[in-house]
Formats: sequence, C-alpha cells, structure tokens
Amino acid sequence: MARLIKRYESRKLYDTEESRYVSLDELAEWIRTGTEVRVLDNASGADVTAQTLTQIILDEGRRGAAFLPSELLHELVRVGQRAVESGVEQVQHKVDRFVQASIDRLGPVRRAREEMERLRGRLEELESSLTRLESDRGNTKSTASRAASREESSPTQRPRRERRKKGESR
Repeated sequence: MARLIKRYESRKLYDTEESRYVSLDELAEWIRTGTEVRVLDNASGADVTAQTLTQIILDEGRRGAAFLPSELLHELVRVGQRAVESGVEQVQHKVDRFVQASIDRLGPVRRAREEMERLRGRLEELESSLTRLESDRGNTKSTASRAASREESSPTQRPRRERRKKGESR
C-alpha cells in the first residue's frame, strides 16, 4: 500500500503516516528503499505524485546527481505523451494476454469439475440403489423370520405346503 503524502499550497509535504512534514530528499530515500508513495494536493485532492517525482529528479539533477542519462531525458521530452500512450497500450496488451492465458488454463479445470459433479451424482445414485437393495433384503429376511417364528410358536399348525401334500385343507 502506498504511503499517503499531502502537498499543501506552500509546497510543504505532510506524511499522514508519521503526522509530520517531510522533505523531497526523505521521499526520494523512501522510494529508493522500495516504499511506494502517493502524493495528493490537499486543496483539490488531485493526485500530484508524478509531478512530485519529477521534482525529485530535477532537484537531484541540479545538485549534479543526475542518474538519468541526457539521452533518455531528451527522448522523454521528444516523445512526451506518445510514450505514455504507447506504454499504456503495451500494458493493456500484456494484461489481455495474461487474462486469456488464465482463461485457457481454467478450461480444463472447469471440465474436470463438471466431470467430478457427474461422477458424484452417479455415486449417489449407486449408493441409493445399494440402500434400497439392502432394505429389500432386510425386509425379505424379516418376513422369513416372522414366518419361522409363527411356525415355532404354534406347533399344531403345519406349513401350507405340508397340508397340501397330505390333501388337507384349512
């Protein structure tokens, strides 16, 4: 997350994180150590980060600490807005390629998930069938055991098959 700096009309820079005024040199040092900064104009709320960074580069150039070659600075002045537009187009193109590559990688994952859902449904159907079969088998056993217990509880009654063999009727 970028460190928020407010710039006042007097061009003073106020660090909202440490609640104190800071110099351009301090900002430059933070940036060199990897800290992102975001500079907002206190009156308008406009983002003035680019102008502040440009000012840091100019101040260092005035002190003889020019770390950007003159050729690069000349090219930046010549190209100006075209360079920014070209850079934005390149970034957009790369983001589009990245998104498309991500979508291409997700296709097989989506198909695998769909297949897993179909298999899960089939497994549930099989489990349901097994449960029904076990239930039917249990009912058959219960019926057979009830019949057997009736025979045991009433020795005078013989099974129907035996009575038929002997020609008896009920």
